[in-house]
Amino acid sequence: MAFASVENRVAGPVGPSERSVVLDVLRGLALLGIALANFPEFSLYSFLPPEAAEALPTAGFDRVVRYLQYLFVDGKFYTIFSLLFGVGFSIILANAARRGVDGFRIFYRRMAVLLLIGLLHLMFLWSGDILVLYALLGMLLPLFRNVSNRGLLIWAFGLLSLPLAVDFFVEYSGFSPSAPFVELQWRCCDRYGITESNFAFWLRDATHYGQTFEFLIQGAWVRVQEFIDGNRYFRVMGLFLLGFYIGRNRLYADLAGRRRELERLARLGFVFGLPLSCLYAWSALHGRPWGTGLHSVLYLVSVFPLGFAYVAGASLCCMRHPQWKIFRSFAAPGRMALTNYIGQSVFGMGLFYGIGLGFGAEVGLVWVVLIAAGVWIVQSLFSRLWLACCRFGPLEWLWRMLTYGKVFGLLKNGADGATDR
Repeated sequence: MAFASVENRVAGPVGPSERSVVLDVLRGLALLGIALANFPEFSLYSFLPPEAAEALPTAGFDRVVRYLQYLFVDGKFYTIFSLLFGVGFSIILANAARRGVDGFRIFYRRMAVLLLIGLLHLMFLWSGDILVLYALLGMLLPLFRNVSNRGLLIWAFGLLSLPLAVDFFVEYSGFSPSAPFVELQWRCCDRYGITESNFAFWLRDATHYGQTFEFLIQGAWVRVQEFIDGNRYFRVMGLFLLGFYIGRNRLYADLAGRRRELERLARLGFVFGLPLSCLYAWSALHGRPWGTGLHSVLYLVSVFPLGFAYVAGASLCCMRHPQWKIFRSFAAPGRMALTNYIGQSVFGMGLFYGIGLGFGAEVGLVWVVLIAAGVWIVQSLFSRLWLACCRFGPLEWLWRMLTYGKVFGLLKNGADGATDR
């Protein structure tokens, strides 16, 4: 696909009237799932030694909730986010082509800004950041711009399956590609005095931000280790390409015409994904007793089908019941996905770390899940209020201006145009 590089033509973001409601609803749904998945770590519950977790008053209920998290949450919602990222790439290219500007240059600037935001998030707020990986892998997407639809599907499912071979190789060879980063992590821990005994309580007991920052530094190396051990880069890139396929063919734009395909996808996803997710959850809860390789097989055949079923089910609901007001509650935070994603980290620090209210490592998983849902509800309400008078979320506004090199009017009753900086 070729793009004219004409300087006097105007590049700009997609306007509110051009947005797809179903994509915003899916982003809002993904944000809810991301909160449910991440808050066990924000709350430090995931770091607790087994004996400390068992000593909590809600320990019996927590075991059930943990199983349900593996069953319904784990991996399913970053699957949705990653698909939407690929769809977004296709929309940027189509939007740029329609305006007659260089879509790839816009996309690379957008990824560069996202990488900067991700690095700041990773180093100063939360070491569980996903934006850095998204930005780096996103920069590879233009390499696939001329690949056929069939080729995109082959690449996508090939990348989603590749972790199987990697995990079996690592399991039987004994080679650990993440070992250097584990060593770097523990060097940082030794430097700051972070030990196995105080690891789960360090952030709760931190009395100033400097101590929090020390933990975040070692946590950045942990994040790299997690990406490597979890083969996250292969999986995310595969989902990006699948999303690019969906977006390039505008499958989201004609839900009524795709009703039968969506029903079939939802049916197959739930029929096969749900029972297999029960096995996956049991395996995860019991420390992968069948080995890493077989656990990876379960991940492939359970997490992705169920995640795709969520997408199909939500899309069908949007098509059949567009009048339901609940969709506004999902669409509003979805329109401000970057702001709300970073905002969840701010909530996590404020609620659970010692520099905030210090509730970390003291509440059971039952309460953590309820708090996560409560944070999402607050974000949904805030998003609706914000968007009632503003065109973009705060970080979305900044992201767009840095991407396009223009100042966009923020208020709806203000100047809607853009002025060159």
